[in-house]
Amino acid sequence: MRTLRGTAIVTPMFTLVAHLPIFIATFLLAGLVKGVTGLGLPTVAVGLLSLVMLPAQAASLVVMPSLVTNIWQMASGPALDPLVRRLWPMLAAVCLGTWAGSGLLTGAGAGAASGALGAALTLYAITGLLPIRLPRVPTNAEWWLGPVAGAATGLVTAATGVFVIPAVPYLQALGLDRENLVQALGLSFTVSTIALAASLAGSGVFGAQIAGDSLLALIPALAGMFAGQWVRRKVSAQVFRRCFFVGLLMLGGHLTLRGLL
Repeated sequence: MRTLRGTAIVTPMFTLVAHLPIFIATFLLAGLVKGVTGLGLPTVAVGLLSLVMLPAQAASLVVMPSLVTNIWQMASGPALDPLVRRLWPMLAAVCLGTWAGSGLLTGAGAGAASGALGAALTLYAITGLLPIRLPRVPTNAEWWLGPVAGAATGLVTAATGVFVIPAVPYLQALGLDRENLVQALGLSFTVSTIALAASLAGSGVFGAQIAGDSLLALIPALAGMFAGQWVRRKVSAQVFRRCFFVGLLMLGGHLTLRGLL
């Protein structure tokens, strides 16, 4: 047993050994969701792992699978250079927001992180289930709205370990075609993962031992991702997406209530 700035936690190795079945099942499922929808690996993995460990530990275990799969997604798209030039103000703000929020996930208020994570997952699930189409972001508003969305995403990332809100709705409102949107999501998630890893490392949570555990998580995550790509060809993506958001809503509600009690 050791402490995380005053909060008692189990060591990373003990967590991995003690919860190996849920560790494998979680990353298989998270990879499956990623393979079908192109997003959701950190969201699903952090949400489920937070049922049995602190969100800071869960976020640390997700770093390597998230980084590798998102670099893959980012690099396989058609227009990386134009996207980087267009999105760099938002991406820089993500890093600044994560830096400004360092300690929210691991500091003295870490116990509230579970509730914050649940609220973020619930909000994301609701936006995914409701038939709401956000208005397109005007091109001349991107210079200021992008950094605002990026900074907010960074703060949410620092507080919960999840980086979908509000980055995903913002990117969806840019009017990108499907291939460019998938690549933009991969780019945003890659930067967010690196910023989160730096924040966790600075707090002493993401060390060599848990980084090794995170690297092991690549095996079930990639297996699930390949399975998800097969499922995507067999099952309606819309049906799977709806099931995903319903499950996420239930998980988010549970974590929110647990954080309040």
